[in-house]
Amino acid sequence: MTSPEYSSHFSLANIPFGIASSEAHTNPQCVTRLENTVIFLDVLHQYGIFDEVSDLPKGVFAKSTLNDYAALPKTIHREVRRILQAKLKGPLPDRSTEDIGNVTLHLPVAVGGFTDFSCSIHHVRNAGRLILNDETPPPGFFNFPTAYNGRASTVFVSGTPIVRPNGHFFDRQAPSEKKPIIYGPSRNLDWELELGFIVGQGVPRLQGLNAKNADEHIFGLVILNDWSARDIQGCEMVPLGPLNGKAFGTSISPWIVTLDALSPFAEPGSKLEANLAPHLDDVAEPSYEIDLKVELIVGDQATTASESKARDLYWSGRQMCAHLASTGADLQTGDILGTGTVSGPKEGSLGCLLEITKAGKEPLELADGSKRLFLQDWDVVRMTAVAGGSASGIGFGECIGQVQPARQL
Repeated sequence: MTSPEYSSHFSLANIPFGIASSEAHTNPQCVTRLENTVIFLDVLHQYGIFDEVSDLPKGVFAKSTLNDYAALPKTIHREVRRILQAKLKGPLPDRSTEDIGNVTLHLPVAVGGFTDFSCSIHHVRNAGRLILNDETPPPGFFNFPTAYNGRASTVFVSGTPIVRPNGHFFDRQAPSEKKPIIYGPSRNLDWELELGFIVGQGVPRLQGLNAKNADEHIFGLVILNDWSARDIQGCEMVPLGPLNGKAFGTSISPWIVTLDALSPFAEPGSKLEANLAPHLDDVAEPSYEIDLKVELIVGDQATTASESKARDLYWSGRQMCAHLASTGADLQTGDILGTGTVSGPKEGSLGCLLEITKAGKEPLELADGSKRLFLQDWDVVRMTAVAGGSASGIGFGECIGQVQPARQL
């Protein structure tokens, strides 16, 4: 599912990083992208393009993940970015480029840990009202970014099919007043529109981290779809969870957009309501001007289901990193920190079907005339994101996945 439709996302102002292979480059390796041209960075390195970056290790771009490169200091990243922006304006060496349609994109990092936060006050209030009939946020929401640890081994690159999970849930269709718990394919499969922050240079155990310094440890951002089986999730979340309602699949976009590319679009986020612990004090403009969109594709027709903005998140990626490290936990290169569902304050800006359909009570009408309360088999969910508007040349491409039927019991 590699699409050439997003050429405008990848101008010289972007310079994203990913992992790709092709018939001519059979081993997955580090790449960047300019419009619809994929550039193999190890080939450029072999031709001496980066020789003036003295601390750039030989062979670092030949690796099958970006982890070794992401772990390097930001000074090296910025030098590589500066050289690429200059060199990509002219002719490039033989064997260093491929058209986007001729490559396979892979998971960009080896993911050691995946932590999913809950940073949207709009999502928290909507979900609380729909599920508990109480929109009061959890007690700690305004004091720190709440989260759970997800399953790193089921983080997949965009285009990987998502198999409907089997699990335990209350049988809401049972005639009895007390609904029994049954085991079977999830009936309430959902998407969650998120941004994912990729850890670059790690933070050692017991060192801690201040939010104001966290940019040095964030390699970049991806679109993230934290697929959710709402019925399985709801059954297991009292008193713990979520576990299997989330652990079956998380999709991320293949291109990591760096903080240097996003820096011109820094902007104020939500106004915080509590006095924060010192390590959570953030910079003056903690958010980015990023517009996100979700489309539900049935057959050949796409329906826009949601359009939201990163600025509506209550907590920043820096604060997420600082909070996770605040107890002495380490941050490892390749770790992913998800923002939680990015929902806005009004209809049309809700980041999941749970909110859009009022917990399965009001169907979403699709372009082909059909309706959805939750996802059906073979539905395709496509997420896109652009920083600074469509003319900026800085986007994330797409994060896409198709629902496939559950495994037979």
